[in-house]
Amino acid sequence: MMLDAHPTHPDIDFEMWGKLNDVIIEHHDSPGAVIPVLRLCQDIVGYLPVELIDYIARGLNLPRSQVFGVATFYSFFSLEPKGRHNIKVCTGTACYVKGIQSVVDTVSRTYDVEEEGTTEDRRFSLSAIRCLGACGLAPVVVVNEDIYGDVKADEIIEIVEKYE
Repeated sequence: MMLDAHPTHPDIDFEMWGKLNDVIIEHHDSPGAVIPVLRLCQDIVGYLPVELIDYIARGLNLPRSQVFGVATFYSFFSLEPKGRHNIKVCTGTACYVKGIQSVVDTVSRTYDVEEEGTTEDRRFSLSAIRCLGACGLAPVVVVNEDIYGDVKADEIIEIVEKYE
């Protein structure tokens, strides 16, 4: 199978296009390949720009709408660039009562990032999660895979500064 020339995109370099092609070619004839291909491609690029979704659809010989529909349906896919480090703050009742909003405000103000946004330098993405299931540790913040409990607004910057 030969793929058409890839589009240009500022976040996807020549080496990445090669890896993306390998993923698409490997899964081209596999039924139900959309989710694994999207996941692997997102792992390579960090997110799924529209140009990449179009490219995947052509490579898998599927309608663009089908691939786009899958990418937008599942919350683990992102059509927007994400930061190198993901800051997830729990906004569930226990965390909210114990002051998570001041933690969110401190991160937002310090790094000029809105909830569900990414810093301009793509160092951090900030997400509000309805419940992280760690109410006994409230208020809870997760940075990448690291869990921090009983987080106070005056501690959060010291915590996230560990992540370059």
